[in-house]
Amino acid sequence: MRCAVLGSPIAHSLSPSLHRAAYRALGLDWEYDAVEVTEEGLPEFLAGLGPEWRGLSLTMPLKRVVMPLLDEASETATLAGAANTVVLGDRRTGDNTDVPGMRRALRERASAAEFGRAVVLGGGATATSAVLALAGLGCREVTLYAREPARTAETVAAAGRLQSPPRTTVRRLDELSRESAGASRADVVVSTIPAAAQPPYAAELAGVPVVFDVIYDPWPTPLSEAAAAAGRTVVSGLDLLVHQATLQVELMTGCDEAPLEEMRRAGLEALSGRSYQT
Repeated sequence: MRCAVLGSPIAHSLSPSLHRAAYRALGLDWEYDAVEVTEEGLPEFLAGLGPEWRGLSLTMPLKRVVMPLLDEASETATLAGAANTVVLGDRRTGDNTDVPGMRRALRERASAAEFGRAVVLGGGATATSAVLALAGLGCREVTLYAREPARTAETVAAAGRLQSPPRTTVRRLDELSRESAGASRADVVVSTIPAAAQPPYAAELAGVPVVFDVIYDPWPTPLSEAAAAAGRTVVSGLDLLVHQATLQVELMTGCDEAPLEEMRRAGLEALSGRSYQT
């Protein structure tokens, strides 16, 4: 059986390391690859899949554009307006494991924390998942900071579809340094912006009790490094990746419980083998 992660760019993805580790632990002779697929190429790729395909993981920029190409979607994917998982068989079924994966990652690293007030950096599909995950953990107020506030429209709409939506405010990212006092009163910050965009805001946000940076490569990021130096709880992109990937493995293979620790070790080993220029 075959599965893959799709996106563009995709060469950096750790998903093959995690999923292959799961298959080994489960005794499955399955394949999992990384495939470069653009928005324009996604319909043709899906149309060409044979019966040996069982599942797809999706990353940028495909999570939202896949929705009209699905036969059905889970409640979470529909709520988010984005799917990072496609289960293949008689039908194409989309799901979103980013939302529960984020909740699990936060609870694992910050089990006693409160998440009533949140700051989310970014406005794409991952930011949407963050808002929904935080709402599920009792968040009442979210401030979204984005370089282009108009890009947060789908995130705001998704939050509004919740039964008990958090109060959501949108600001320009460059306003953050002028509002640092307010931002630092948050219980949690989730960053979905690139590491290169973080330095102007890292010091201001390092005082927030819980800092969740969805990046895993490169690591540490300016934000996570500042938060760790300040003694704050740091949740990493690898934490998210592992938790959402275990859910994907369960959906794609039908196993009862994916081997989380084996997958985490595989991710850490893969990252340790990479080198960076500073």
